[in-house]
Amino acid sequence: MGGTDVIRLGSRGSTLALWQAGFVKSEVERRTGRPVEIVKIKTTGDMILDVPLAKVGGKGLFVKEIEDALLKRRIDLAVHSMKDVPTDLPGGLGIVCITKREDPRDAFLSVKYARFEDLPKGAKLGTSSLRRQTQLLGVRPDLEIGQLRGNLDSRIRKMEEGLYDAIILAAAGLVRLGWEGKIRQYLPTDFSIPAIGQGALGIEVRLDDARTREAVEFLNDRDTSLAVRAERGFLKRLEGGCQVPIAAFARTEGDTIRIHGLVGRPDGSEILRSSRSGTADDPESIGVALAEELLSRGGRRILEEVYRQNGR
Repeated sequence: MGGTDVIRLGSRGSTLALWQAGFVKSEVERRTGRPVEIVKIKTTGDMILDVPLAKVGGKGLFVKEIEDALLKRRIDLAVHSMKDVPTDLPGGLGIVCITKREDPRDAFLSVKYARFEDLPKGAKLGTSSLRRQTQLLGVRPDLEIGQLRGNLDSRIRKMEEGLYDAIILAAAGLVRLGWEGKIRQYLPTDFSIPAIGQGALGIEVRLDDARTREAVEFLNDRDTSLAVRAERGFLKRLEGGCQVPIAAFARTEGDTIRIHGLVGRPDGSEILRSSRSGTADDPESIGVALAEELLSRGGRRILEEVYRQNGR
């Protein structure tokens, strides 16, 4: 099976990113017999830890340097969390497969409280996500939201040291690292709609590199790929990044895709939600249709105001 020439895989250096890269490395080596070398790459998002993502700009913060390395042929493939990947990719690059989704839900972690519902009035909740902030303030406007950046282990440590009464993280990363025991509660997807692509990994290659593409295509999961493509259609139509509170979660059932999405204000004072379903032959169009509906119902006004406040 294949030659012995090395495939160079670019990854961020965090514990979670290296787990994800290691998973792809072992699967590709097992399937193709070709050795895979992990190349650590520091991204802008890894270096700017004292500023909320919404203020930095959000789009591409965790992928740009890795994509540059791909284009310069320093690496052959990249593994990304799909929720970090902008909808517009550099020319010559493509996400050629999306792996089977891990648990897509948000997770509630706390030393003091067993459930989100148990948080007392005025409790301090840590999250780096406007999407989460919007939905949680929508049901609990009394909460104090604190910006929580950094690797998973450092975020958890801040909570354990008492800087936050509770924090919200993506369940997928905790499960992958074997840290499920730290999760006190999984938030249902209709209560906290996940980020676009949450729980799924995307593998990016140069489109002219057929050999590397062939080496990884077996990792593509049909149902996850179709669902994430619908979510990214929603994201692209809304031109959303980390600066705006939008969320979408799709499921593939046979040849049908059903997607739920929202647009809201960061303070949770106005949240628009809806859902759509359609056939799997054009997943992006289902997400676009949902986005169009929310835009027409007031989403356009909300997004314009949010962008204006952020100086875009």
